[in-house]
Amino acid sequence: MRSGVIIAGGYSTRFGEADKAVAELAGRPMIRRVADRLEPVVDELIVNCRPAQTERIRAAMDGYPLAVEYGLDEQSDLGPVAGIRNGLQPAAGEYAAVVACDMPFVESALVEYLFERAEAADAAVSRLDSGYYEPTQAVYRVESMIDACERALDTEGPRIVDAIDELAEVVVVDQSAIESVASTESFENVNTPEELAAATDRLQ
Repeated sequence: MRSGVIIAGGYSTRFGEADKAVAELAGRPMIRRVADRLEPVVDELIVNCRPAQTERIRAAMDGYPLAVEYGLDEQSDLGPVAGIRNGLQPAAGEYAAVVACDMPFVESALVEYLFERAEAADAAVSRLDSGYYEPTQAVYRVESMIDACERALDTEGPRIVDAIDELAEVVVVDQSAIESVASTESFENVNTPEELAAATDRLQ
């Protein structure tokens, strides 16, 4: 059993008043485009979001071929560490791929590769030549990452990298390894209406 988790609970301040998770991207809600790319390589899907988003996201996911669960941010303003923890908590799989809702070009082949690299470790995390982790294109051992997020949330100003650093064994998947299976376009995200328009042009 492999789980997929889409993180959609952020407030999208750079996107304006609209919820970018359900913004239309070339005829489909953006979160559905991410979900469709995960579908070939996971057995279930979990969406992390705020309770107020749930109705809109359920509508966007209507007809999706996999079971969809929701890991809700019942407490607001705890940030992305809490979002990952809340998204992982309903997961039935030992490992879960975590992807942000604003990454509509995520490549299934990369997610499959991350699952393979994570085996017997606590995580496989992408890291491009910029030197930074890409924690929302990563695969985590569910229980280990939940525990690590809990510990990070006990600190002031928790960051996802703090949770990753708590894990006992992390496989870092560098850019050369990524490019052996996928394009770095997989990491492009959509943060503004202008970026949404550009992504729409690419998909039409």
